[in-house]
Amino acid sequence: MNCTLCETLLKNKADEFYFICDTCGAYLKDQKFYLNNLQEKDVYSEHQNDVNDIRYQNFTSPITNVILEKFTSQHLGLDYGCGTGPVISKVLYDKGYKVELYDPYFYPNENYLNHKYDYIFSCEVFEHFYNPKQEIEKLLAILKPTGALLVMTHIYDFETDVNFKDWYYRKDPTHVFIYTVKTIQFIADRYNLEAKIEKNRMVVFSKVSNRTKLMYLIF
Repeated sequence: MNCTLCETLLKNKADEFYFICDTCGAYLKDQKFYLNNLQEKDVYSEHQNDVNDIRYQNFTSPITNVILEKFTSQHLGLDYGCGTGPVISKVLYDKGYKVELYDPYFYPNENYLNHKYDYIFSCEVFEHFYNPKQEIEKLLAILKPTGALLVMTHIYDFETDVNFKDWYYRKDPTHVFIYTVKTIQFIADRYNLEAKIEKNRMVVFSKVSNRTKLMYLIF
């Protein structure tokens, strides 16, 4: 099996289910443990994502707050992998923002590819990518030159988190690609992006003409 981001041949295993990529630092689930589409959709359908739940709105607020701070209702956004409850989009809609929805299972409208976006956000989505290289390149292709890609996923830190085999995030059967700081740095280098990590939970990628050094910020 090759890394689905950097295409390096995977040789080292973190545990029975996951490989570690020597090049980009990602943890990748062995393909033999992938769910099929029906199994995957069943898991997602069980999620209780009530867009009016204040706890859900608070959980996703890191993305919402950045969008409200950096963009206006005149900008166009994309909620990529919005799932059954597009809570961020709901909050933005209520404030007059324009957001397109896409999810391969619940909002499978491919027309989103016909637009260019000022910002694209994916909340708890990137860890589900079977082919992150393809997905990232697709999103960057429809992001405007001054745009931002906001990603919410739990970034594994082997120095501060529990042992990987005991880490809660790897136990979700639909999580197949786990990011580390090294992975984020690799993406920034490969695609000429500035990346800011906040609290090991959210990354803001920005297109820049001359990429600046990755900033790893903890608030």
